Amino acid sequence: MEKKQIIFATANEDKMNEIRMILADLGMEVISLKDAGIHTDIVEDGETFEENAVIKAETIMKETGMITLADDSGLEVDRLNKEPGVYSARYCGRDTSYRIKNRNILERLTDVPDEERTARFVCAVALAIPGGIVEGVESDTVVTVRGTMEGRIGYEENGEHGFGYDPIFFLPEYDCYSAELLPEKKNEISHRGKALRKMKKVLEGYGI
Repeated sequence: MEKKQIIFATANEDKMNEIRMILADLGMEVISLKDAGIHTDIVEDGETFEENAVIKAETIMKETGMITLADDSGLEVDRLNKEPGVYSARYCGRDTSYRIKNRNILERLTDVPDEERTARFVCAVALAIPGGIVEGVESDTVVTVRGTMEGRIGYEENGEHGFGYDPIFFLPEYDCYSAELLPEKKNEISHRGKALRKMKKVLEGYGI
């Protein structure tokens, strides 16, 4: 019997690797936009992580008629008025490398003491269910959940794991940077891991 599929509205393979690990026991095959051959250009113009996640999930759900998950995630640095926030992927320009993005944040926090370097990773996950595809769901339904991982910005880049802002995100509780965590440990404590585990319970509630 062929395994049922659910689309995760991202083309980011690093993110998909984490998602597949976290949702490995979902009972459905999780495919990316690339896997599905979808190249829709989605304008993420929401003001919150939740709004952007909903935009992505609803767009792909309506295009495919399939149950769709989407996330919007990013880094909030308190001293920088919670920048880069929803603009995390576009910070310093969409095509700018994360080495440059990370260096920019470190430079903006030069001489700022530990207690003022607080930050967090945020992940909002949206679920879009087409009406009639799930028993009891008569019209299109969208649900969101959120997960966070608290820490602070370090003073340099460290670690070979992870991606994005992981090399500058220090976790005092574990005395290491996010990029120094092995994937299994990161998924256990990360913002994305927390949000996706909440979403698994939502899916179970719908019998998916």
